Amino acid sequence: MKLLLAIVNNDDAHFVNTCLTSEGFHVTKISSTGGFLMNGNSTFIIGIEDDQVDAALEVIKRNSQKRQMNMPTLEHGGSARIANGTNVINVGGATVFILGVEKYIHL
Repeated sequence: MKLLLAIVNNDDAHFVNTCLTSEGFHVTKISSTGGFLMNGNSTFIIGIEDDQVDAALEVIKRNSQKRQMNMPTLEHGGSARIANGTNVINVGGATVFILGVEKYIHL
């Protein structure tokens, strides 16, 4: 058995959730925030059998889009930060951790 922790951009979370559930996966969704951009994410917790991992990953991949975002470049000007341009960064997609489950108990 495996435990998937899938961190998905909030823009894609509804589609990921809907598609995972429609394909029979039991999902718990938790709101989370990324540390770098401080943007909203959703973290999905999915307990599945080993032979279902590839199918779940495909659903997540198909519904998590990568996109580009303009991020202001900040420089320190004394005690203040001053925006002096922008950088284009890639955001979105999904980050998935796959953990082995030693024991599962449903109470």
